[in-house]
Amino acid sequence: MRVHLINPSEVSFGTAVITPRWLYVLAAATPESFGEPCLVDETLAAVDPARIQAGDIVGIGIHTANALRGYEIGKMARSRGAYVVFGGIHATLYPNEAHELGRAHAVVKGDGDVIWATVLADCCRGTARLTYEGGRIEASEFLPARWDLVPRKSYMWASVQTVRGCPKHCSFCSVWRTDGQRPRQRSSDVVIEEVVQLRRLGFRFIALADDNFYPVTLTDLRLAEEQHNTARLNELKTIRAERFALMRRLAKLPSDTIFFTQITMEAAEDTEFLDAMQAAHIKGALVGVESVTPEGLKDVYKEFNCAGENLIERLRTFRRHGVYVLGSFIFGLPSDRPETFQATALAAAKAEVAFAQFVMLTPYPGTVDFMRWEKNMEAAPVQIAGIPITRRWLIPRALRPKLYWPHPTMSAEEIRGRTQSVWDTFYSLKSIWARAGFIKSLRARLAFVLISKIYRQMYADTGIATDSARVSRSARWARWLAKPCQRLFAARPMPHLEVPEAWSTSTGLEQTTPAS
Repeated sequence: MRVHLINPSEVSFGTAVITPRWLYVLAAATPESFGEPCLVDETLAAVDPARIQAGDIVGIGIHTANALRGYEIGKMARSRGAYVVFGGIHATLYPNEAHELGRAHAVVKGDGDVIWATVLADCCRGTARLTYEGGRIEASEFLPARWDLVPRKSYMWASVQTVRGCPKHCSFCSVWRTDGQRPRQRSSDVVIEEVVQLRRLGFRFIALADDNFYPVTLTDLRLAEEQHNTARLNELKTIRAERFALMRRLAKLPSDTIFFTQITMEAAEDTEFLDAMQAAHIKGALVGVESVTPEGLKDVYKEFNCAGENLIERLRTFRRHGVYVLGSFIFGLPSDRPETFQATALAAAKAEVAFAQFVMLTPYPGTVDFMRWEKNMEAAPVQIAGIPITRRWLIPRALRPKLYWPHPTMSAEEIRGRTQSVWDTFYSLKSIWARAGFIKSLRARLAFVLISKIYRQMYADTGIATDSARVSRSARWARWLAKPCQRLFAARPMPHLEVPEAWSTSTGLEQTTPAS
């Protein structure tokens, strides 16, 4: 009996940008008695059915975008006599679907770190339950990933998680509903151990794959003080202090180490935090801008963001403090008009964001938007290829609409075409080269250009274009560009790198942490 862990993908590029962390976490959760698990990331290469034998256990992690491919793999694995177990955010939301369409023996809902060993033991005994409740485990129970199993030359970036959960409640996001609004934050000790392990292997680009790296805002602290909520204030201060403790230790790593994370725009108000990020080599952050207009922000329940000139100033604040922004913008909001597209492109350029993604409003399961859309569709149900449009991820990819939410003034094709045009403008070679001006070395500047082109090819054309030839061409270009780009991101292994010392808040002194 062998354990297989599979990350489904309909397109394989040979090289991937970021490691799928869950694969290596569940590898760590697999007891030694089962042997070394077989890990398959289909963004690198498709699964080989011949390697799956009767009696094996196949774990498949799915989100909405790859659920259909995951179900194909589940059916294949079960037909070969294997036990099939589904997990991930989509399986958590739709466990019955994984049973019916993916032929799952079992579905794990919630966090898999702790419950996975129980699932494996039950499969061995032939007593697997239909559903397992992994729940929301505490940060002290998060498992470090088995990075010794990673194919080093296949990924540009590694990934480490420092916190799960987000206190916000954006209408288009499911994180706060599935991972919770209470930040579950790992201690700096376990995070730094994992980071150092990756640096020893030669990864110098590492994504801090958090729901929100900035879980406590200055506004949160001020409100707790005004409400005289001492317990809440102390809790927030503890979370904030741990953030700074982690960043002080990251700052002691080799200077060529670079981190990227995800953060809310409110961090621009907290220059002390931004300065700590810069010192910690956190050079980039995905910031959810969503809309450049007040009306658009209201549409997505994100009125804590800024619009107009205030927005541009906030985004520039990140850059002034050495944190370069990947701005995320949404098109197709009810308040959007044709002029919104050009205004967004101009704002992104004026704010000097290093990267940007322009996505069309899509209702994802588990979100407020999805529930509202699903309710609206009850009055006039629509089917495509016999599948309700409210189960859009089950529709064959070539037949899926690009926009699902009827817009009051624009057609779906107009929104798609204008969105594609903004991508084309922002990621033209001329624009990319101009944005790369802040980079000093030619090698690093070339890497910036390559990763910009790869990002555009993998995201824009494969996600927005309706011309299948264009989609295929983009996939080939991304595959061709990925290998040289990976070499630009690689660094020499540092097997003797020591774990940076911890700061003792009780004594104010440095204390040594033994190298593992």
